[in-house]
Amino acid sequence: MKIGIVGTGNISSRHFFEFSKIDQVNVEAVCDTNEDNLKKFLSDKDDKNIRGYLSLEEMLEKEKNFDGISNTTPDKFHKETTLQILEKGYNVFCEKPLAENYEDAKEMVEAAKKFKTVNMVNFTYRESSAYQKLVQIIKSGEIGIPRHVSACYYQSWLASNKWGEWREEDKWLWRLSTKHGSNGALGDTGVHIFDFAVNAVGDIKEIFADLKTYYDKGKKIKNYILDANDGFNSLVRFKNGAIGTITNSRFATGHANSLILEVFCTKGGVKVELDEERTQWSTLHICQKEKINEISWDIIKCPKTPSNYQNFIKSIESKNNLQPDFTQGAKIQKIIDCCIKSNDNNSWIDINI
Repeated sequence: MKIGIVGTGNISSRHFFEFSKIDQVNVEAVCDTNEDNLKKFLSDKDDKNIRGYLSLEEMLEKEKNFDGISNTTPDKFHKETTLQILEKGYNVFCEKPLAENYEDAKEMVEAAKKFKTVNMVNFTYRESSAYQKLVQIIKSGEIGIPRHVSACYYQSWLASNKWGEWREEDKWLWRLSTKHGSNGALGDTGVHIFDFAVNAVGDIKEIFADLKTYYDKGKKIKNYILDANDGFNSLVRFKNGAIGTITNSRFATGHANSLILEVFCTKGGVKVELDEERTQWSTLHICQKEKINEISWDIIKCPKTPSNYQNFIKSIESKNNLQPDFTQGAKIQKIIDCCIKSNDNNSWIDINI
């Protein structure tokens, strides 16, 4: 199976290695308008037969019969490049967020439907087997009806140098600047935690969001104006009657990359706590039956489940589009847009999809 990659920035190597691990799947061509990035990507790979191009147009013209193309371009280019790929009839695996806003995301959904292509968004944390078990338990009704949800995404790269020095490295600085296409913590990692909650519990009806940018860290470094949000708090009301809080921070000292989801239902509760090293990705905590009165949790070890990359390939082979697809990506983007509107208006916003 022939795969192409658009964009050779930091995340592209992850896509290359994940697809390359799958039997009978080969990444055969990549493209990037940044020649330095392209050269570095090609020089770092053991496979010297990968063909590189300096534009998507050139790659699509000279390469034929892709089974799928992975889009790892910066957020602001997702719509433009994805539409070009779809028009050629190729299946698309797009990095999150799907687009910069809901209108663009909706256009991408319609294009994928028009050209009848497999389409997926890389919400990475769906790959946790514990999370998938949590979703299964909630949707089965085993622990009753959801009543309260707590979802948090914690990072600390603005407080720690574990991942490098953010004041000096472009790969961090662009995430702090709206002019460089960033929607801040909300658009970068907020999409993950909203997908986490919505996929497990159900659609959100209303949201009240408070976005925060800390200007005491500086207002400008090099050509980056540091105006994007550094974190947010949100209150949510789900369509099924549950309420909850969904939060995100880049100043969460002690957390490299943590996602925590707790869902409390009428007959019990479940929670997952995902960590940077993935040591907890298969660990589900559940409190039900006699454990409710004991105020204690059972631990379930969940067998490994397929990655998003594997599910994309499976979708192509079976012609059955697995999740998360562009429709889900657009739904999450609508929530992101409503968070911004809520913050600007200081009011609850109805999410009408």
